[in-house]
Amino acid sequence: MEAARPRRPVPAAVQPFTPPATPAGAAALERLRQWPGEHRVAVGLSGGVDSSLTAALLVEAGWAVEGLTLWLMQGKGACCAEGLVDAAGICEQLGVPHHVVDFRQHFKQQIVDFLVEGYGAGITPLPCSRCNREVKFGPMLRWAEQERGIDRIATGHYARVWHGDQSANGRHQLLRGLDARKDQSYFLYDLPQEALGRLVFPLGELTKTDTRAEAARHGLRTAGKPESQDLCLADHHGSMKAFLDAHLPPRVGEIVLSDGRVVGRHDGIEHFTIGQRKGLGVAWSEPLHVVRLDGAMNRVVVAPRREAARGDALVGAVNWVSIEPPQEPLEVAVQVRYRSGPEPARLIPLPATDADRAADRPYRCRLEFAEPQFSITPGQAAVFYSGEMLLGGGLIQAD
Repeated sequence: MEAARPRRPVPAAVQPFTPPATPAGAAALERLRQWPGEHRVAVGLSGGVDSSLTAALLVEAGWAVEGLTLWLMQGKGACCAEGLVDAAGICEQLGVPHHVVDFRQHFKQQIVDFLVEGYGAGITPLPCSRCNREVKFGPMLRWAEQERGIDRIATGHYARVWHGDQSANGRHQLLRGLDARKDQSYFLYDLPQEALGRLVFPLGELTKTDTRAEAARHGLRTAGKPESQDLCLADHHGSMKAFLDAHLPPRVGEIVLSDGRVVGRHDGIEHFTIGQRKGLGVAWSEPLHVVRLDGAMNRVVVAPRREAARGDALVGAVNWVSIEPPQEPLEVAVQVRYRSGPEPARLIPLPATDADRAADRPYRCRLEFAEPQFSITPGQAAVFYSGEMLLGGGLIQAD
C-alpha cells in the first residue's frame, strides 16, 4: 500500500491584494481614518460607481460598514432591479451586510404624486432636493438609528460638509464638491442641520476621474458602469415625457403670445418648461421661447428671447443651511438650475406669510440680479452661495 502523503498546511484566508491608492484616494482615506467619533456607518447604495466606491473607501479606512438600499420603484432604472443587484454584489464583494428597505409607497407619495401635481399645475418641480430631504437622508437616518443603532449615513454625493466644530458659527456648513462638473450641493440645499451633522461624503474632494480610478483599483464591479440620467424617473420610464404621459391625460390647449394671440396648439403644458425654444411646433418670424405656463387656462405663453429675461425672482420655502437667517439684504451668488452657473444678486429677506408659517417654512426672499436672467422657472430651486459655501436655498415662486 502506498504510504500516505503528508498533508500540506492549509493556508490562512488570503485577502485580495489592493494596489496603493491614488493621491486623491489616499487623501480621502486619511480623512476617513482621522474622522472623530465612532466609525460605524450605513452607506446609501444605489448600485452606481459613486456609492460603491464610498463603501469601499470606508471599509478600507477601517469603518464598520453596512449597505442600505432603498427600494423606490419596480422595474428598470438606477433605483430598481439593476441597482439592487449591483448594490448587493458590491456588499458581497466588500464582505459587509446589505439591507433593502421597501420605500415604494413613501416615494410615490412624496415624489411621484408631488411631480404629477406640480406639472399639472403648470410649474416645473424639482424632485431631487425634495427626495434627498423627504425620502433619502431623513428616513435613511431614522431607519439606520432605529433598526441598526447607527447614527451616521454616507453617500456618494460630490459635496463637502464642515461640521460644527470646524466652523466659526458652530453650524454645519455645506460646501461645493471639489469637482465643479460633478458638484451636487445644489440638490442638498434643503437638508436640515440635524441631518448635515450626521453625513459623510467621502467623494467630496475627488473628481469623477479619481472615482473611476479608485473603483478600478478596488476591482469594483461597477467601476465602468455608465452614468444614469439625472432623474431616476426618466431612467425608469425611458424619458420624462413617458413618465408624464403615464400619469397625466392629454390636455390639448393653446400656445399664445404675451398679448394673447394664438400661434399654435399643444397636447399638455407638462411637456414644456420656461426658456424652451425647440419643439414648440410654431412657425414665426423669429425664434420664440416659453416664458410662462398658465395652468388655469391650460396655455403655453411664448415670446422672443428679448422678452424672456427677468431681473428678479421671488423665492419661498427657504432653508438656511450654513448661516443663520439674515435680517438684512445680502450679496450672494445664485444658481437657478443645476447646470447653470452662479450669478451675482442681491438677496432681500421678506416677511413670512401665514402659509409659510403653517408649512413650517417661514423664510422667503426676493432676488435682484445684477444682470437679467433667462429661464427663471417656478418650481425650480434658487440656491445661494458665497464662494464654495452654500448659504441656503428655496423654491422659485410664480409672482
